[in-house]
Amino acid sequence: MAAGPHELALTNEPVLEALTHQLRAGGALSADQVTAAVTWLVEEHNPTELKAAFLTSLAQKGETAEEIAAFVRALRGKSIPPPLDATTRARDILDVCGTGGDQLGTFNISTTVSLVVAAAGITVAKHGNRAITSRAGSADVLEALGVPVDLEPAQAAQALRDHGFAFFFAPKYHPAFRHLAAARKLCAERGQRTIFNFLGPLLNPAPLTVQLVGVPRPELCEPMARVLQSLGLRRGLVACGSLESGAPGASPPRSTPRYLDELSTLGATTIAEFYQDRGFNVSPWQAAPGTWQAATVADLAGGDRATNAAIIRRILEGAERGPKRDAVLLNAGAALLVAGTVRSIGEGAEQAAELIDRGLAQAKLTELIRR
Repeated sequence: MAAGPHELALTNEPVLEALTHQLRAGGALSADQVTAAVTWLVEEHNPTELKAAFLTSLAQKGETAEEIAAFVRALRGKSIPPPLDATTRARDILDVCGTGGDQLGTFNISTTVSLVVAAAGITVAKHGNRAITSRAGSADVLEALGVPVDLEPAQAAQALRDHGFAFFFAPKYHPAFRHLAAARKLCAERGQRTIFNFLGPLLNPAPLTVQLVGVPRPELCEPMARVLQSLGLRRGLVACGSLESGAPGASPPRSTPRYLDELSTLGATTIAEFYQDRGFNVSPWQAAPGTWQAATVADLAGGDRATNAAIIRRILEGAERGPKRDAVLLNAGAALLVAGTVRSIGEGAEQAAELIDRGLAQAKLTELIRR
């Protein structure tokens, strides 16, 4: 039987070369083809140039939600799962993470949010790495705060059970990625993004049930949320924040619009969300005027790991009362909403403020440092 358009026969050419031709012709990949591609990509001795050509062709075609989900499943199949016990698995487990890529140099908002939300009693499995597209990644800033990040899987599982927070350092769980590094670097040198720019938040080795993800472009919200939903999460929210007030797309921008891979206190936010009991929804969202202090993206700027750690300490201690705190409260509000502990983002932001002002967020950080 002849191969259909999504079941290309791979008998006469190397797997990745054949699939690259299919992508260049505009053909989407089936789940089986993605699995074959991943198997080829993570082989150490396969040519870097062919890997880069495949990743480039996939990006230029445009990744579908189905392709992204298939990549996640195939890569998770090659990862090392943490040995969580039944008690931990019975809880809702949350991650808060942005894809990066907004190139705005903000401080580690998602990492700060994860600590605040953990102070509310939510079990947080924070997945991340050292800096790649920024000056300080989540691993860098948590390490500067004194939180252990280079834990073995069994240690991370114990921390999650005992403290409701653990950092899952990506290289510990995805050893196959080291054979992709050269191809990803080659694409980056050519100015070409790849599917791996999206995958970081989706590859948490812990069995998440709820998740908040930030993306750098509003058109990514719906497909990323569809991916989360297809992966079996109970609740998920994907957000992209504008730096200008008004609903995204409401009027022609005066210049190229810029976006945060976070909910924005500076303008409107595009949100795609799903809940088991309420279905799927995509909509613009913006707080009422006057809710947040007037600010610009410069007010959210971070720096190196030491600078960002100092910012986080000031926020958790309650010493920071300006726009950086506002950004954390807003995003923590969304995280608490998706975690199911509040009924709205605004209510969640109020709860996050209380957690900080009562010293509970700082106490959680101290607990994580002392263990």
